[in-house]
Amino acid sequence: MLRNHFAWRTREKVDNVHEWECPEVIQKYFTGGLFGYDVDGCPVWIDPFGQIDMKGMLKSAKKADVIRAKVHLLENLHKETFKDLSRQKGKTIDSLIILYDLAKLGMKHLYKPGVDAYCEMITMFEDHYPETLKYAIVINAPRFFPIAYNIVKPFLSEATARKTIILGTNYQDTLYRYISPEELPACYGGKHTDPGGDPTCKSKIGQGGDVPKSYYKQQMFSTEIENAVTASVGRGSSLQVECDVPVQNSAIRWQFSTNGYDIGFGVYRRTKDTRQKANEMEEVLPTQRVNSHLVPEDGSFTCTEVGMYILRFDNTYSWARSKKILYLVEILEPDTEDFTNPNTSQASFKVKQIS
Repeated sequence: MLRNHFAWRTREKVDNVHEWECPEVIQKYFTGGLFGYDVDGCPVWIDPFGQIDMKGMLKSAKKADVIRAKVHLLENLHKETFKDLSRQKGKTIDSLIILYDLAKLGMKHLYKPGVDAYCEMITMFEDHYPETLKYAIVINAPRFFPIAYNIVKPFLSEATARKTIILGTNYQDTLYRYISPEELPACYGGKHTDPGGDPTCKSKIGQGGDVPKSYYKQQMFSTEIENAVTASVGRGSSLQVECDVPVQNSAIRWQFSTNGYDIGFGVYRRTKDTRQKANEMEEVLPTQRVNSHLVPEDGSFTCTEVGMYILRFDNTYSWARSKKILYLVEILEPDTEDFTNPNTSQASFKVKQIS
């Protein structure tokens, strides 16, 4: 592990990361910031992650730059913040608490390239900055959270999983055992506001938000989708991809692109027999024509009922052209683990790809 770490530092030029210029969009729209200290004097990183627009971020900056921004932060943390605090307090300070606020976390956060980038950041953190994490405290975890957690959990070491504390909206009593209200922004029941009275303290904590399209770099769009299935939709016809969902509250996630022309897309649920036509099935997402030949289309849907769901690629309106389509469809099952028990073992990664 140590040899791999030094090879990584050389390959990624980590010792020169301070000479790297962080893109403006990352500086403005990435979430989080150092704020206050825990009860032992260790620094706290507060991250309103539910407000991040990872899709907009990756359309505006390279994934390598997003990850490099985290490397820059971690290098500063170890070389400056920890050293300064250790000197001030007369004891070793070499870890921090990360407080994740997942208010506003939603299905848009299942955007696959964004999830992949975040999992890559977790792996980088685990491999090259071990034991930097003292605790990860998750607050305002929504009902949707078990699906998201099940995706990232395989990338967490057993030690990190044990340090993760997951709370809902009634988090104050538990949170204050680790971080005093005197060290928190007012929006979390703390004592601090910005000079203008802002309870979120956005002068120190990045609040994310939707990335303006003016930052988008069109040349970065690609019709390539990793592990995609290739199919042809004939003129005047449609392609139906079946998704058998056996677990309630699972999510169906999709990505697709077409070669040269748009296509219609909708999601249905089969309620009777296998011979049902689209207009006889329960409409989950209405069919709309999408410009998947220009920008890959992606999305997700939470299945509140079990059953057979149909993703329908509609080319019935085109009597002149067949369409070549590349698609990736996955079923993401929720984690059934008891989040309130820190000793619960890691569950399996429940993602099923549909071909």
